[in-house]
Amino acid sequence: MNISQGDIWMVKFYPQVGSEISKLRPAVVVSHDTIGKLPLKTIVPITDWKVNYTHYPWMAQIKVDKENGLSKVSAVDCFQVKNFANERLVEKIGVIDDILLKTIHQTIAKVLNPNYQLRLL
Repeated sequence: MNISQGDIWMVKFYPQVGSEISKLRPAVVVSHDTIGKLPLKTIVPITDWKVNYTHYPWMAQIKVDKENGLSKVSAVDCFQVKNFANERLVEKIGVIDDILLKTIHQTIAKVLNPNYQLRLL
């Protein structure tokens, strides 16, 4: 199974505990292809877009396009970054562009520390 950074996969987010995101849903692979020795990928889940997410600095909007395989405007929830076994990734549905990937990386960094200042290349 070839899983690459920037891919969108359907991922098994179960079993869920507490307020964790749940069910089978899309997610973006954010880890670099050459990082890590174990068969794990760092991913961030995708959920339905809601207007109030514009006020949440950990949400990145993702619009529908022919490359990403999504059926509606969605949100990448950068607060719920996870390292999952490759077996949780069920089916590749699309890919995002480098600009959105860098935006997601920057948003994850801000979740870790709001004072981080990263530049998009």
